[in-house]
Amino acid sequence: MALDVMRGITVFFMIIVNNGWEVSYEQLRHSDWNGLTCCDLVFPFFLFIMGVTTYLSLSKTNFAISWPTVGKILKRTVLILLICWALHWFDNVCDGKGWLDFQHLRLTGVLTRIALCYGIVSLMALFLPRKAMIAAAVVLLIVYGWLLLSFNGYANDLSNINTVVDRKLLPEGLLYTKRPVDPEGLLATISAVAHTIIGFCCGHIIKKKTPLDSRLLSLFVVATFLIAGGLALSGVMPINKRVWSPSYVLVSCGIASAMLAALSWLIDLKGWRKAFIFFESFGVNPLFLYVLAEALIPLLDRFGVTARWYGLIGAHIADPYLASAVYSVSLSLFLGLIGLYLYRRRIYIKI
Repeated sequence: MALDVMRGITVFFMIIVNNGWEVSYEQLRHSDWNGLTCCDLVFPFFLFIMGVTTYLSLSKTNFAISWPTVGKILKRTVLILLICWALHWFDNVCDGKGWLDFQHLRLTGVLTRIALCYGIVSLMALFLPRKAMIAAAVVLLIVYGWLLLSFNGYANDLSNINTVVDRKLLPEGLLYTKRPVDPEGLLATISAVAHTIIGFCCGHIIKKKTPLDSRLLSLFVVATFLIAGGLALSGVMPINKRVWSPSYVLVSCGIASAMLAALSWLIDLKGWRKAFIFFESFGVNPLFLYVLAEALIPLLDRFGVTARWYGLIGAHIADPYLASAVYSVSLSLFLGLIGLYLYRRRIYIKI
């Protein structure tokens, strides 16, 4: 249950931070460049959890290689990619672009990265032993870190290696355009895969046949080493979410490991299950609720509902920062009611 709760908390806050209105509190915004805010932890938590659940899922068949398993992995990867691109297309349509305008469709994005990391790590897990997975994560972080340091990876402009690769591989109309560096660019998938592998290895710790308190202690130890290693590395390679720097991977995975251990201690050892049911309802249908939010927002914008909703809140709250936070939280709570309804009916929508 702790894993579902953590996943639910993550999706709940993903919706909040994605839907601030005009201004937001600093901790509800991504760092402008180097640095770390609470907002910067949301997406990496999801990748970490996905790594954990990948281990738990594949361990049921003892990582046996079979065409049905490979086919299921590939099918899910392609499905998530198609959903991502469909959402971008729908957003463009709601923004007034043509129904058949596929010339300005962003190919990268949160779901694209989720799909690629899921597919790559799942296939690696079938063909590589766990120790080789750990080695692969280390190698990927070293290689990506070298690329960042050698080819302007910390430049917030078009000379950044991430931007250069995106512009070489993707057509102009299909690129991210809000900032010079795409926060979900193709090259940084190298680091994101290593990130997911760390979650995968923590899944191995969770699955051990030892007392739960011993496993949780192991997670806390791992968290300590990851955070310490990331902070030490940040002197050379700053923590940066937009380029998914190696130090960012280590620190965010360390915090995620500690949070999962803390939630498991509260829920599984102390029995605080009822206190987290709302977040569990988010966690059992995570991708569905996230996709629903991503589809609902442009639709509400198109018909002016968002402006009226925020206007109603702003009429009672003068502080624009607080009004923005109340709006985004109210939106997430609304989706939470849908999640609770599905949870009560035991309806689990798998993607």
